[in-house]
Amino acid sequence: MNEALRPDEVTQRAAPAPVAPTTVETAPRRRRNWLLWIVVVAALAAAGFYAWKKYQSAAPSGNREDTSGRPAQPPQTVRVAPVITGDMPLTIDALGTVTPFETVTIRTQIAGTLQHVGFTEGQTVKAGDFIAQIDPRPYEAALAQAQGQLAKDQALLGQAQGDLVRFQQLAKQDSIAMQQVSDQIALVAQDKAAIAADQAMVKTAELNVAYTHIVSPVTGRVGLRLVDPGNYLQPSDANGIVVITQIDPISVVFTTPESNLQRISARLDSDAKLPVTVLDRDNVHALATGTLTTFDSQIDVTTGTIKMRSTFDNPKGVLFPNQFVNVRLLVDTMSGVTLAPNAAIQLGASGDFVYLLKDDSTVAKRDIATGPADGKHTVITSGLAAGDKVVIDGVDRLRDGAKVKVVDHAPAGNGQAGTGAGPGSGAEGSAAGSTNGGGQHHKRRHDQAGAAEDSAPPAAATNRAPADASSQGAAPGGPSSTAPAPASPTTQGAPPSGAPTQGSSAPSGAPAAAPAQGSAQ
Repeated sequence: MNEALRPDEVTQRAAPAPVAPTTVETAPRRRRNWLLWIVVVAALAAAGFYAWKKYQSAAPSGNREDTSGRPAQPPQTVRVAPVITGDMPLTIDALGTVTPFETVTIRTQIAGTLQHVGFTEGQTVKAGDFIAQIDPRPYEAALAQAQGQLAKDQALLGQAQGDLVRFQQLAKQDSIAMQQVSDQIALVAQDKAAIAADQAMVKTAELNVAYTHIVSPVTGRVGLRLVDPGNYLQPSDANGIVVITQIDPISVVFTTPESNLQRISARLDSDAKLPVTVLDRDNVHALATGTLTTFDSQIDVTTGTIKMRSTFDNPKGVLFPNQFVNVRLLVDTMSGVTLAPNAAIQLGASGDFVYLLKDDSTVAKRDIATGPADGKHTVITSGLAAGDKVVIDGVDRLRDGAKVKVVDHAPAGNGQAGTGAGPGSGAEGSAAGSTNGGGQHHKRRHDQAGAAEDSAPPAAATNRAPADASSQGAAPGGPSSTAPAPASPTTQGAPPSGAPTQGSSAPSGAPAAAPAQGSAQ
């Protein structure tokens, strides 16, 4: 079973397998690997530093172009207004109600039938004018009865006085007793008292007769008639006959916080006449002008306000009783102060500031201190002087040192006016400018205005003219018209030079704009 082996096979099988030589890494090779890594890291750091410096130097400038040949963002279009010197009125605005000085409800003072009225609804009557007539016949009869009783008692008094004179003479002759004289004196006194009571009854009856003829106690406007003739009236009736309201003069009662009382009281104590202007419900049209008359004697503890009354001449009836109005009280006036437009005042992290226009067509951020303000101007206590020009429109993307272009009309929106983007873009830019301009009349924060400006692409990048191709050495019909243009960091994704861009009216053989739509995206 065992095969015989040849001597050469025995020698081959007995020989051991060759072992691969082991290589040991030497120290010089490890040093070369470390040096390679150090070079790579240094190159990456240098590239990052270069990119950061390039990003930092990408601030907008009016006369500089970047490495891609694209012009920097154009100057921001703004409107400016001068800082002036003028007067600032110190006013207090409040809500008020027109309140007449006299409002009278005409009621009957006696019971009786209303015979007729002597007025027309809405008529202006004077004090003493006839208003209504109550049936006087029952009261005239009572007056006659009182007068008859008075005459009777007067006759009895005369008889008693004559008897007293005779009794006194007989008493002197000692013909009658003194008791009879004393009784006659008492009877005379009783008759006098009866006459006094009768006279009072007569006056009462005369007064009742006078009450049947009702007249107006004040001068004013007659309202709607509340009862018709023929009705039986009583003094206990709640409605009355008619209401008469004084129209001229008239007052307006309004409330103001108690914190304003001290300076208002000081002005009134100095015999100053404080003008009061009344405006309509919409606070647009001035209705009348009067003066502050007085204020209440107590502060309302529930609201912390105090009532004040102002008087107005109202010959044409512009102010109507119980009308709701807006009141503007002029307390004092600051004269010769520095005034800036309200649209120029901005609110930042450090407080109020404005953008001041400099002689080199750049703006500087100027911190200011403000005082009282009205609908148009704000008092500047420090930071500006009369004659300075401040930006009032187009401040959305401004920052300190920015280049600006001053125009007399509203900017076309975010500094894109005049870019030649086409007929439609001009209308859109104008609409955007008016919207931004309207919002600038309020204070706003600008902490991120610079970041928004750096991240936004220049406005002219999307609408380059075909003539830009000539600056790159391209000519119509040349080799560059068919060969694709080399890609650049700012034009990645751009079509070949000979291809027409979107929205371009140039022929296919003409050179296209260098930065195409891909760069704008």
